[in-house]
Amino acid sequence: MNILIFGKDGQLGKAFQVLLDSLLPTLAEQPNIQYVGRVECNLSDAAKLNSLLNQFHPQLIINASAYTAVDKAETESELAFAVNATAPALMAQYAAAHEASFLHYSTDYVFDGEKYGFYLEDDIRNPLGVYGKSKAAGEEAIAQAFVTSSSRGTGQYAIFRTSWVYGDGGNFIRTILRLAKDRDELKVITDQHGVPTSAEWLAQVSLGLAMNAKGRLDTFPSGIYHAVPAGETSWYGLARWAVQAALDAGVPLRTLPHAVKPIPAAEYPLPAPRPMNSRMSTDKLAKVFGVQGDMSKLELLNQPWDGAVRAYVHNLAKDGLI
Repeated sequence: MNILIFGKDGQLGKAFQVLLDSLLPTLAEQPNIQYVGRVECNLSDAAKLNSLLNQFHPQLIINASAYTAVDKAETESELAFAVNATAPALMAQYAAAHEASFLHYSTDYVFDGEKYGFYLEDDIRNPLGVYGKSKAAGEEAIAQAFVTSSSRGTGQYAIFRTSWVYGDGGNFIRTILRLAKDRDELKVITDQHGVPTSAEWLAQVSLGLAMNAKGRLDTFPSGIYHAVPAGETSWYGLARWAVQAALDAGVPLRTLPHAVKPIPAAEYPLPAPRPMNSRMSTDKLAKVFGVQGDMSKLELLNQPWDGAVRAYVHNLAKDGLI
């Protein structure tokens, strides 16, 4: 089986490399995996992307790449749409035409954040900024590619909407801990709510949908799936938790948890608006995992966010990265 993974230099792409390296010795059939970054294929170059797809002939395409500069997208809309909408559409068209499986990653930013409670997959999209609009356009283009494909075989897709991703790379948690080493006090937004999501966890969950324990492609209903750990918090709650976890791991910080101060989003204006509520229900994905009959997948899906963040911070401390 040929597996093509885009975004090898990002947090999720790196997580897939670690995960697949750990799985390879256990698989009955060894896949041929190609990891692609910006150097190998600039996703804004449609001709280069199509050429790569047709040369490699993937049976599984994982698009862990995205334009994620939320504020810069307000002035770089053409690039944001090229990477987040046009490129995924081309990948989906290939997958649909060649009966391949396609995994793609989207965001809570496709919603306006005004809903009370948890968002469902079929809730109406209403993105507030260019980044969210480009990701929403990507979702629509992927679904349309499979609807209009002349192939009626086993091609399938999953769009995983997630939020507040952290892993091997720059992210909110590492920024907070860096600042906490130098400052006596931090002010963090308290009225935006969501779920911190480990890139390692997200790779495991999404690959669990697409592949079975023997490394063969599994069947699943095509569509959008919300993929976030259990629970919820605010940026303020996450910052306090990360600071405490670092202190528990023996990292000397100037900012103590009580010195992390809550502020409303209105006091920290940014070029691009953010959704105030990014909470998403994972019931749909849980039902599919239940049908697949692997309880370990359900257990993974239901893991709470706070334990994963604590483990992440402790690993950063152990590796001297704080």
